[in-house]
Amino acid sequence: MLTAILGTLVIGLVVGAIAKFLMPGPDPGGCFITILLGIAGAFVAGFLGRVIGWYEPGQPAGFIASVIGAMLLLLIYRLIRGRRTP
Repeated sequence: MLTAILGTLVIGLVVGAIAKFLMPGPDPGGCFITILLGIAGAFVAGFLGRVIGWYEPGQPAGFIASVIGAMLLLLIYRLIRGRRTP
């Protein structure tokens, strides 16, 4: 279980950078927020993959699913943060 969490964290770091590369544009938070969203995206992809039945319990999400999860969270983050007034 611990190795799955550590694996998800490492994949999430890389996935955050890839999500930023695939979705260029100004982010209200910079690289640090993008990396955190990548980690969260990897966790979300793993959770949804287990619910759907793609992954077994304790198995981390796949790389492509993690990228899609991170891009989805990055899009949601941009929509929420973009609506706020400075």
